Amino acid sequence: MALPSGQQRTAFLHYLMAQQLRLSIFCALTFLVVLLGLPLANYFLPDLMATRVFGFTLTWFVLGIAFFPFVWVISYYFIRRSLALEAEEVSKASNKI
Repeated sequence: MALPSGQQRTAFLHYLMAQQLRLSIFCALTFLVVLLGLPLANYFLPDLMATRVFGFTLTWFVLGIAFFPFVWVISYYFIRRSLALEAEEVSKASNKI
């Protein structure tokens, strides 16, 4: 089995890094929407955000309890998708050799 040339490896790595950058931007934007959405929801929907959920107002429930699991979900999605992209590219590169 012949190894890909240096130029092919470079192109492969650049494509993979571009895919992972796109994934990173998507995850960061999702995080920012939630992070900035909470103050906006408090400002524009004060009655809804004052609703009691499990003894907390919705604002404190989202900020104090639901925020960390949300970050874990984003992180988990990023890691799973990033590994899948790498596996997919390795599979493509293996088929080309």
